[in-house]
Amino acid sequence: MRTYHCFWLLFWAGQPHQSFLTPLSKRTSGFPEKEKVLVLSGNSRQDLHRSKRSWMWNQFFLLEEYTGTDYQYVGKLHSDQDKGDGSLKYILSGDGAGDLFIINENTGDIQATKRLDREEKPVYILRAQAINRRTGRPVEPESEFIIKIHDINDNEPMFTKDVYNASIPEMSDVGTFVVQVTATDADDPTYGNSAKVVYSILQGQPYFSVESETGIIKTALLNMDRENREQYQVVIQAKDMGGQMGGLSGTTTVNITLTDVNDNPPRFPQSTYQFRAPESTPLDSPVGRIKANDADVDENAEIEYSITEGDGYDMFGITTDKDTQEGIITVKKALDFENKNLYILKVEATNTHVDPRFLYLGPFKDSATVRIQVEDVDEPPMFSRPAYIMEVKEDVPLNSVIGTVTAQDPDAAKNPVKYSVDRHTDMDRVFNINSGNGSIFTSKPLDRETLLWHNITVIAAEINNPKQSSRVPVFIKVLDVNDNAPEFAMFYETFVCENAKAEQLIQTLSAVDKDDSYNGHQFSFSLAPEAASSSNFTLQDNRDNTAGIFTRKTRYNRHETSTYFLPVVISDNDYPIQSSTETVTIRVCACDHRGKMLSCNAEALIHPTGLSTGALIAILLCIIILLVTVVLFAALRRQRKKEPLIISKEDIRDNIVSYNDEGGGEEDTQAFDIGTLRNPEAIDDNKLRRDIVPETLFMPRRTATARDNTDVRDFINQRLKENDTDPTAPPYDSLATYAYEGNGSVAESLSSLESVTTDGDQDYDYLSDWGPRFKKLADMYGSLDSDKDS
Repeated sequence: MRTYHCFWLLFWAGQPHQSFLTPLSKRTSGFPEKEKVLVLSGNSRQDLHRSKRSWMWNQFFLLEEYTGTDYQYVGKLHSDQDKGDGSLKYILSGDGAGDLFIINENTGDIQATKRLDREEKPVYILRAQAINRRTGRPVEPESEFIIKIHDINDNEPMFTKDVYNASIPEMSDVGTFVVQVTATDADDPTYGNSAKVVYSILQGQPYFSVESETGIIKTALLNMDRENREQYQVVIQAKDMGGQMGGLSGTTTVNITLTDVNDNPPRFPQSTYQFRAPESTPLDSPVGRIKANDADVDENAEIEYSITEGDGYDMFGITTDKDTQEGIITVKKALDFENKNLYILKVEATNTHVDPRFLYLGPFKDSATVRIQVEDVDEPPMFSRPAYIMEVKEDVPLNSVIGTVTAQDPDAAKNPVKYSVDRHTDMDRVFNINSGNGSIFTSKPLDRETLLWHNITVIAAEINNPKQSSRVPVFIKVLDVNDNAPEFAMFYETFVCENAKAEQLIQTLSAVDKDDSYNGHQFSFSLAPEAASSSNFTLQDNRDNTAGIFTRKTRYNRHETSTYFLPVVISDNDYPIQSSTETVTIRVCACDHRGKMLSCNAEALIHPTGLSTGALIAILLCIIILLVTVVLFAALRRQRKKEPLIISKEDIRDNIVSYNDEGGGEEDTQAFDIGTLRNPEAIDDNKLRRDIVPETLFMPRRTATARDNTDVRDFINQRLKENDTDPTAPPYDSLATYAYEGNGSVAESLSSLESVTTDGDQDYDYLSDWGPRFKKLADMYGSLDSDKDS
């Protein structure tokens, strides 16, 4: 059975052992040190019982921040199987093995190759093993050990903030907590005093102090006043090593602000204020501003102003401007220089937020006297009333006085006043006013039924200074008189059945009156005298402002009388009595047995299929309009036929006249008789031209008869010369076709259709020799030749 082994940590007294391998540097140290050996033993359990130590057997210690030039010696590994013959090989693994820590594989010496910092890594865990160099098998099981870095004081205390900001109320007691500062030290707090921090104050005495262990800053001076000094800067130092000599230190700055408390009452800078106010100052307008000074700030400096006494207590008011903390004196009632020209007020300023802790300093208020001098101004006239209400009857005669307005100059000068009506309020000039005494009178008739109220404005202005004027509304009510007769409430047109019975109600009448009645209208109805005895109907007054029309006989015939007009007299009971005669139209109609109207038209029974007069008139008008339209259209068509084929001489477009005649060619001797060309006498003298409207009737010129042997070319030239001087010849630019070319023509074909196939350009200069009638063609074709040349 395999025996398990363990490591023993032994300290040998004496000088350090030399390394067995040359490449490894010697361990160096600034002071004598016992050699540290980690022994690999096969009887590890017996050794553990026999060797009782007070330290950890598997732990090395190494100081940080080594400054030597050689590698730093850590310790030695040794196995009890090592006979010193070099058959064993030591292997190191774990944190930093091979890089930070190296081992001599022959001797087991461990060295640190770099400078170590405990604050970066305080503990390194490594594993060691001894193997047979020849077989490569371990002779001891792998064991774990620790290299712990011992701390040195290489870090100064660091505050959590570079700058602290704190505030406390002014006038605070001694020992009032301000703020706590904290500094930390990266060194090992369990090893020595490297991390033990002590606080002290470098700047800020005698106002503040700091507790050395906690870093709490407190006030050290009584009654610190913000109004004297508001900002303080305190410098705090934190030092390690318990504050002993040689310790490292760090500092921080603490900015301390004293906040305000209400420990100062308001104070007026002067005891008396004087202001001037014109008597025309509008209500709620400011007269002046006063301000009490308060050394406090924000809400502790808020002031409320009030008028406590004085003869102008009810004439003026005061408010506080929240932005400037000023008291604004305003006018509450209208000022009058003539009544009182001087007011004396007592104004008090009080803090709105009072701190009871400081009431011992005195009352937090102050008072001042305000004198207000009222100045005289030229005021406009003042009416005796703010508005006038007048009444007038609608039948009052013209120029009747209906009322009077009165205005006076309130100034001491008592300037005279003139009156006028604002015509913008009386566009119809119904009223006028006496400019001297203000009496209002009518200038046009009044009608209550047209307009009940007249609202006008009267202007009163000083005669010496018309700009000083004032206005007053005048409301004039027109009173009613009985000047309108009653009338029907509506137009009454009713009917009576032919088979109606006597004393049958056919219509109920009601009336209205435009006049106003205080006790209510009372109307009476009756038939007109001329219809009372001879009427076929009777009228019954119901005594409730209504009346009923009843039939007087049994039957009515609409063929004899189709419509009855019944005059009715309506009277009122006011003074003077007004009456009117209204007419009720009653038509006789055919009705069924239930009294429902069937027809009221007598002509409809005689001509059941006929049309009404209006329909006949409408039909006749349509026929007349249709006939007029046809006549106008025919006249226009006739006028168009008389117009010339060529309207303007400037129109050079080709005009094609089709006669619908088709010849039979040269062999057709019946199509055209050449003899007609040679014998002009065959032309009908009575025929006129059809292409234009003749302005003057010219007799056709007779030409001499051509000889039988005359060539057609000579004949045409002869006729051409005659046509040039003949006013009855066809118009300019007309094409006369003779349908015969003659024999052996020098010009060959005259057809323009074949001209486009010629090899050379044609010469149209001969057109100029043909006379004025061909001038248009000569100009047109001559210009074409000139364009080609260019």
